[in-house]
Order: sequence, then C-alpha cells, then structure tokens
Amino acid sequence: MTLTTAAERSRRSAAILSYPDGELLRDGRPHRILAGSLHYFRVHPGLWADRLERVAAMGLNTVDTYVPWNFHERRRGEFRFDGPQDVERFVRLAQDTGLDVIVRPGPYICAEWDNGGLPAWLTGTPGMRLRSSYRPFLDEVARWFDELVPRIASLQASRGGPVVAVQVENEYGSYGDDHDYMRWVRDAIAERGVTELLYTADGPTELMLDGGTLPGELATATFGSRAPQAARLLRSRRPGEPFVCAEFWNGWFDHWGEKHHIRSVGSAVETLTDILEAGGSVSVYMAHGGTNFGLWAGANHDGDGIQPTVTSYDSDAPIAEHGALTPKFFAFRDRLRAVTGAPDRPLPADPPLLGPRTLRVTRAAGLLGGLGAVSEAVASPHPLSFEELGQSSGLVLYRAHPRLPRGLNKLTVSGLHDRAQVFVDGEPAGVLDREPYLLTLDGAGEEVRLELLVENQGRVNYGPLLGQGKGILGGVQIERRLVHGWTMRPLPLDEWTGDDVARAASAAAPQGSAGFATARLWVDEPADTFLAFPGFGKGFVWINGVLLGRYWEIGPQMTLYLPAPFTVRGENTITVLELERFGNRIELRDRPELGAAEEYIETFS
Repeated sequence: MTLTTAAERSRRSAAILSYPDGELLRDGRPHRILAGSLHYFRVHPGLWADRLERVAAMGLNTVDTYVPWNFHERRRGEFRFDGPQDVERFVRLAQDTGLDVIVRPGPYICAEWDNGGLPAWLTGTPGMRLRSSYRPFLDEVARWFDELVPRIASLQASRGGPVVAVQVENEYGSYGDDHDYMRWVRDAIAERGVTELLYTADGPTELMLDGGTLPGELATATFGSRAPQAARLLRSRRPGEPFVCAEFWNGWFDHWGEKHHIRSVGSAVETLTDILEAGGSVSVYMAHGGTNFGLWAGANHDGDGIQPTVTSYDSDAPIAEHGALTPKFFAFRDRLRAVTGAPDRPLPADPPLLGPRTLRVTRAAGLLGGLGAVSEAVASPHPLSFEELGQSSGLVLYRAHPRLPRGLNKLTVSGLHDRAQVFVDGEPAGVLDREPYLLTLDGAGEEVRLELLVENQGRVNYGPLLGQGKGILGGVQIERRLVHGWTMRPLPLDEWTGDDVARAASAAAPQGSAGFATARLWVDEPADTFLAFPGFGKGFVWINGVLLGRYWEIGPQMTLYLPAPFTVRGENTITVLELERFGNRIELRDRPELGAAEEYIETFS
C-alpha cells in the first residue's frame, strides 16, 4: 500500500498547516504551534472541559493527545468510543475552547501507559512481532485504524473540525529501523481520510532520526533540554522544514520505590525560552498529566527488574493532577505572552476540595477467602500465564498441592512477572519480587496447599521488552522437582463491577493481616480530595465500585487523587484490597503528597 505522488500532493494541498519555504504556516499565514499534552484517558470525562480551559489559559493554541488502542479495544473486536473512551467528544470540546488539536494514534504510544497502548490480547498472540512490517501485526493495526482513523478524519480542519495534524507512530527510531513499516503506517492513516499535516517524532540523535523519520513528512524531535543542539541537528538534516519540539519534557513521571521527579521552574522556562528563541514550535509534555486510573499505569525495565509506574501522572506539570495552577503555569504563561502578544484569558479558579477528616475502616473478607470466592478456577498441569488465561491485568491466584519433604526445601519460580506472595496452608511464607525468585520452605513430609498470588504491576511500555507476558511464564520447582497440577483463579480487578467488589468483600470472614476493608465517606457537595492510607502496606482502592488505582507504602506517592465526579452526594463507599498489612484508618487530605522530590531532566547523549 503506497500513496501515489498525485495523492501525496493532493493531501498536502488540503492541509491547513504547511511549510512551503521552511516556515510554518496556518491557512497561509505565519504560525507557531504552542501546544500542550493533555490525555483524555487520564482525566475523568466530567473534567475534560475544565482541563482544556486551563490549557488555553496558559496561552497555548493547541492541545495534543495520544489514542491508546488498548483503552478502546480491551478485547479483540469489542470497540468502545463512549464515556471515558469518547475521544471525539474530547476533540469537539477542545474546539469549543478555541484550541487546535493534534492527534497521536500510534498504534504504539509509549506514554508510560500499560503496554505502550498495545492490547494485551495482541502482544500475547503466539509468534506476534510488534512494530514491524510483519503481516499479522499490520492486519491487526489495519483493523484498528479502520475504526479509529475515520473518526479523526471527520474532525479535521478541512471538514470544519479542530484537528490540524496527526502523528505517524511514536518515537519509532528509539525502537527499530523498519522503514517499510513506517511508510505503511503513514499510508494507512492517509488512505483512511487524513489530509492534514503528518509528522514523525523522535529523539534528537542521528540514530533515532535515522530509524524513525520519513522522507517528505515533517520530522520533529522530543527532548527535555539542549534545544539549540536539537534545532541544529534537525535543520542540518531537514533544511526545508520548521523546527518543532513535539514533546518538551518540562517534568517527568515516577516509579514506585524511587523519588518524586520534579523540574524547577527556572530550568523549565530556560529550555522553553531556548525553543522559542530558535523560532521553534513546541508541545509542553505534559501541560496537565492527570492520573493512571485503575491499572493503566505502565512500567519500565532497567535490566535488573521491572520499574512500575505510580498511579499519579502529575509529572510536575504546569497544571497539577487535580487542576491547580502551579508557579510553572504562571511562568510559562508569561513567557508565551511575550512571544504571542495575545491578551490573557481569564484564569479558572483552583478546584474546590473536601476538608480533611479521618474515616474509620471496617475489616471485611480475608485475602485468600475473599479472592477465592469471586473467580472460577481454571485447571492445568502447568501454571498458565495471564495471556493464556485471557487476562490483561490484575492478579492471578495460583494453587497446587505438592508434598514438601522433611527439612528445608528450596522453592524456585522461573519466568515470574511481576510479584508473587507465597502462602503455605493459608499462611504467608514470603514475597518474590526480584530475581532469583526463590524461597526456603520448612517441610514436614506432608502435602501442603501452596498458593502464589501474582500481581501484574504494569506492562512494559518502552524498549525491547514491550509486550512481555505476565504471571508465571515458566514453572515452580521444589528443589529440582517441578510442581504440577495447578488451578488458577483469574482476578482482573479493573474489570470488576461494583457488585463484584461488594461480593468479594463479603465473601468470607475477616482473617489475617490482609484482605478487604470498607469505609464510608459522607459528602454534602462533591469536591476533590486526596486519600491517604497510614499503616497500610500495598493494595488497591475502589470508590463506589470504580477502581481508583494502587497505593504502596514504599512511595513516593503517598496519596491518591479522588476527583469530585467519582463521588455522589450522600454516602460513598471506599473499598480497599490490602495485600500485606491493614492500617486502622483512611485519611482525607486537602493537598497531594507525591513524595520526597529530586530534580530530574531527561537528556539524550
């Protein structure tokens, strides 16, 4: 599938953004893209309009968003474009706010999003080869684009909508060099009706630009510093193109167990100034970060193990996770005003917050009893992975009944992804979360009930381990002997309904130091708040049956953002699934606690 030269000329002539002599034009007039990233899938849809107003109030003229495939097609053939998935409504709201829109449909998006936006059913297909011109992969992307791209095309500027540009793939030069694949993606987008500007985005190195750019399509860069060097490199390679920073990293995301990453206002403004003084266009990544609600947070891998991303995606953005306008917002607004000369838009007030208070926690079902009651057991001689169970996220409870010889026995798990709590006859025996995955168990020569509660902590979203499987991918051994005869209970927590959550919490008596608990929150008028769990260890939180996200005492994130639209007037139910150790209260706080901070600026060498 290759566009003809005539088709290419026709497409480019219809685009509202052009650069005939190396200068960016909008509808024939000099223009600078001043964009901010805001992801509809990280914001409650009831707050989309509010967050877009805040982006515009910073002095930006454009908003950009990724489109995560797995958010819209969790199961093959079951597409969702309503409610939180109504990307078309989000785009129209942006237009109502006076913003242009840039859409980044992938099919891979990274974005610190689970699996880089690729569906788990796709990456779990045996033999699948991702992000390449492998025909079975292209066939699936084509089927997805058949659903998505015409929706984007109908909202283009040429048809009266706000969409002015569409990105081809995402930072592909950081992954591979299959240029046939990149051309295929470009052509697939264009053949489904996109006539606006197409562009690629890659890190500002020769290696990455060699792998990810396309002749004839605007090449842009993603970076957090060294803007003059990036501008020189792009202009040396593409002398007839305007300088565009497709992602200016003015903050950064966080991993569990690390520090909270921030970027000082002065440092961020300095790089923004460098981009603007180089005559560049820019997209602030992130303008508003939002939240990885449910279990959508992705993960990285540092070679030694997985680095799961926290629930918050605040990213030290100018507009905070709960919508507050930060000092960075005002500094950016001042800098942008100096360039555009445009009058300031009215500033939205910071969102109202519930007052601090303490909620009493009521213990409910014990951990294994509650989980074991809400899922059908699947039997197999061998432990099955999440993919083999048709499950993308959450937990799987593995159970077998091996005999433990007398004395000390080495229990080893191979291919464990990501974290397993081990129980023997219902009692905790240890946690496996780093290689080598082994424990020493004391046996008495008797058969035991061996259980492993395995947590998917987020699928890798960047690099060669993209699409890596979850669960027990190898086997479980006692000394040199494999354990057979397993039952698995799939526990896709983020797919549970409110009834499922209530049933699990009431399925068994309280037992042990972990399990389910509830708290009642009375609200006179819905407003934002932040939940804290002092004394708790690690777990998951639902509000009125909707999974809010994860918490973990190792931090850095110590509070969970609870947006007002998730609550109702009157009584609200908070349900906690604690994996390790209960506290005795939940606290409502009037400010986020994202952890001890460290300055972080990502650079490419």
